[in-house]
Amino acid sequence: MKLNPEEVVFAIERQIKSYSEQQKQDPLALESLGYILSLGDGIVRILGLQDAMMSELLEFSNGTQGIILNLESESVGAVLLGSAEGLKEQDIVKRTGAIAKVPVGEALLGRVIDPMGKPLDGKGPIKTAHFRPIESDAPNVVQREPVHEPLQTGIKAIDAMIPIGQGQRELILGDRQTGKTAIILDTIINQKGKGVFCIYVSIGQKASTITRQVAILEESGAMEYTTVVMATASDPAPLQFIAPYAGSAMGEYFMYNGQHAVCFYDDLSKHAQSYRQLSLLLRRPSGREAYPGDIFYLHSRLLERSAKLSRELGGGSLTAIPVIETQANDVTTYIPTNVISITDGQIYLEPDLFNAGVRPAINVGISASRVGGKAQTKAMKKVAGSLRLDLAQYRELAAFTQFGSEADEKTRARLTRGEVMVEVLKQDRLKPVPFEKQVAIIFAGTEGYLDDIHLQRIKVFEEELNVFLEQKYPKILQTIAETKALDKEIIHLLHEAIGSFKQGFKR
Repeated sequence: MKLNPEEVVFAIERQIKSYSEQQKQDPLALESLGYILSLGDGIVRILGLQDAMMSELLEFSNGTQGIILNLESESVGAVLLGSAEGLKEQDIVKRTGAIAKVPVGEALLGRVIDPMGKPLDGKGPIKTAHFRPIESDAPNVVQREPVHEPLQTGIKAIDAMIPIGQGQRELILGDRQTGKTAIILDTIINQKGKGVFCIYVSIGQKASTITRQVAILEESGAMEYTTVVMATASDPAPLQFIAPYAGSAMGEYFMYNGQHAVCFYDDLSKHAQSYRQLSLLLRRPSGREAYPGDIFYLHSRLLERSAKLSRELGGGSLTAIPVIETQANDVTTYIPTNVISITDGQIYLEPDLFNAGVRPAINVGISASRVGGKAQTKAMKKVAGSLRLDLAQYRELAAFTQFGSEADEKTRARLTRGEVMVEVLKQDRLKPVPFEKQVAIIFAGTEGYLDDIHLQRIKVFEEELNVFLEQKYPKILQTIAETKALDKEIIHLLHEAIGSFKQGFKR
């Protein structure tokens, strides 16, 4: 970008003036300074700072910090991480010599913070000696090991058919108001007592919405092991842009200390839009849908930081659960297809299912987990092995029979089983189901114990069965929870217990 003659003269005058002032104060003082050429919309063009680094923190005269995103031949492009109030052209800008960092560690648990680690919950300052750069390299292939431990979400449909493993990256996508954030809240609540730390990064949402979500987590006792990173819709685009990287840095602290963490990015559609805004204002060339050419790299460098580390590095893990909002059921647009190709699977929430009362509204056909059974317990694998296929066949048969064609006995039985399993997998919000109870009800469904129960009574059947098992057959639930497997003795006991319970159950 060429500077006009007036800007050149202005720059030389400022350099001479600052040099003479420095000499008066301290002849040995060396400081890298620049001057604001132009500012607006959170973007600042700075003259000078020839030795500045990419992603370096800058300090402006009003105390606001900024990050360098453009290094040009004659100027530097930076984004403000706060208010531009009080700033004007020709103001001095100082280099800090540091890359942007955020506080990390146990001190952040139970706190609501902004992407720079400043508290927003009125609970006082955050005291921690640990900091990590917001941008860091992902673990390489040698430092990783295959994902094999399950991350229990407490949601029957996910744990049974689309299992998530510790260290996996599983995308949640769907139209607005289809229950994406509800899955996140259920998963966070279900980590209680499991030694998994949660970082919930909220990008571009209303402050009132986030406040409600934090209140839900506090009521459930989940804030004890959760950090909420909040970049609201009213925050500047640069803060929304760095929020997920800051959240990932906080999760990496636990991973590199041999512990387990899970990062929720809600949502990356708004993250991509904030980056598009910054890129256009920085005058970078635009591509498809006006996004810059490095929009894929934006999300790949974030999600690749999630991993299951090798035993030599402590065996810690960082699981990533990003969210993408689709428009009019279309998963083939630019950002959704980009993130689908980066992640290890996706959970697609369908508005038609949601409106039909199937909640969580998971479309089993489009949803997938590319880690799959490797991250599933033996018990769940045994009872849910045929569940996905059964539901897929049910949807196909239901489409055929809706035209009024006669169905034989075998087809009717499949339709009944499908209807029953759809009902079994329905679940209320904010009520995660323990793993052993999931196994028990799915076992009852796949073994045909529910085929003659009225669909409206299945939920009651499940609730009363859980109470019955806790009181009369506690060994079943206890053994499944401890061993994560189903041996012949437990299968025999399950048949006996469910059969016994069913005799006294009013259909």
